Amino acid sequence: MIHLTNIRKQHGAQILFQDASLQILPNTRTGLVGPNGAGKTTIFRLITGEEEVDRGEISCSKKTAIGYFSQDVGDMTGRSVLAEVMSAAGEIVEMSRQMREMEAQMSEPMAEEELTALLERYGNIVEIFEHRGGYDLDARAKAVLTGLGFTDDDFERPVESFSGGWKMRIALARILTINPDVLLLDEPTNHLDLESIVWLEEWLVNDYKGALLMTCHDRDFMNRLVSRIIEVANCSITTYSGNYDFYLQEREIRREQLLASHRRQQEMLAKEEEFIARFAARASHASQVQSRVKKIEKIERIELPPEQRAIRFEFPLPPRSGDDVLHLKDLGKVWQTPEGKEIQVFSGLTGTVRRQEKIAVVGVNGAGKSTLLKIISGQTEASTGSLAFGASLSTGYFSQHAMDILHPAQTVFEAVQEAIPLENIGVIRNLCAAFLFQGDDVHKRIANLSGGEKSRIVLAKLLVQPLNFLILDEPTNHLDIQSREVLLEALQKFDGTVILVSHDRHFLRSLATRVFEIDHGEMRMYEGNFDYYLRQTAQVHAGH
Repeated sequence: MIHLTNIRKQHGAQILFQDASLQILPNTRTGLVGPNGAGKTTIFRLITGEEEVDRGEISCSKKTAIGYFSQDVGDMTGRSVLAEVMSAAGEIVEMSRQMREMEAQMSEPMAEEELTALLERYGNIVEIFEHRGGYDLDARAKAVLTGLGFTDDDFERPVESFSGGWKMRIALARILTINPDVLLLDEPTNHLDLESIVWLEEWLVNDYKGALLMTCHDRDFMNRLVSRIIEVANCSITTYSGNYDFYLQEREIRREQLLASHRRQQEMLAKEEEFIARFAARASHASQVQSRVKKIEKIERIELPPEQRAIRFEFPLPPRSGDDVLHLKDLGKVWQTPEGKEIQVFSGLTGTVRRQEKIAVVGVNGAGKSTLLKIISGQTEASTGSLAFGASLSTGYFSQHAMDILHPAQTVFEAVQEAIPLENIGVIRNLCAAFLFQGDDVHKRIANLSGGEKSRIVLAKLLVQPLNFLILDEPTNHLDIQSREVLLEALQKFDGTVILVSHDRHFLRSLATRVFEIDHGEMRMYEGNFDYYLRQTAQVHAGH
């Protein structure tokens, strides 16, 4: 279907690929993984023709329809949401027009040969039109938009009235609606809430029949969908059969085997070199020495890839808080719109947060999860009801706007040092390394960092302080899988209390000990972990 064979690609001084190959075959579901900057996005751009290889070959059938969703959605103006989504299907709309034209021609008298040729052309177009889902295009566009969280009222709203995150959803809907033969998805779950992620997962499993290649930071999503992993690293492309969890295990096995082979080769080379050094000056051993010199010159040396060291950092033990951290009593929030209209977010929220609990706040998009966290952290006030905090609390709050407080001119090191000014250089470097800033990375300026890198700095600054109550609103946004695992491990070891909003199910499953669900303005509490919550809600839905 699509073949990249012995490709070489260089960006500036950096060689991304050297004699690398990969295949995308019909109906395969593949995850694309690798460190930042290794060339994952370049793979997408090579396939779509936005970039060209320096050497090697890319082959793809002309009939293959490719849909590419990237994080760069471009300008969207001048159309309604539905019209914007349908605009991507221009080719299908054109086929529909040609079919109508041919049908009209068929009703006119014509020579038999002409009719035969017309019927053949008509049959070819109908086959492609059906294959691409042309007959249910409008219904599919509406179903996709609904699945991604849009209401019927949104369909006719102008696209420019939506935020950047919602424009991302429109761009994703546009790609899914055209039902391409090959779907390239670059971080499709970014900007989606949990319900939309689950819908997209189900759609890709049940409704989409083509080939899929995607990058994704959501481990559960990746595991559910893919049966093959392509790793881009160290100028090469390596294929693994299996899902993401299998890939992690298999990669470790292959690394151990490579280390063992490298060790054996080094031992053999050391023996040969010792023999050469010992007998080089003896004429009686000249032929043996020459033979061994030639032998080791011919040996292909095993090279070890750079090791990704996971550095552990011991976070400070927080001071002990009271056993009851927080009481909510009949809490309610009303937002005022610019036009003066009142919108009731929720009301009557009552519950208790106890020491060392890790509480996940869940609910559909717009239910008020972030609003509740803002009230608890003091960023906004409740409209009704009351909050009572326990004794000896030291609170830290992370939101998506927390990155705005970083100083663009500071380096990573300076930003982290600001949080722990009395610590020595070694401790600060170790903290930076625990959050994946190693070596010269600590000298990067904040202004030049990605969203994920900025998030890691804010989280490092937060977790290094002696806090005992953490309020975290989407701390996993922008973070790749490795960074999420670093954060997850830190929070699992954290001796204080956590209340958080996240759409990463693996993260919630691994951390939450209780779940607060906000639904239709009310709050339900589940006295169990995230899996317990899912089982309980599944039973409720089955009962309906």
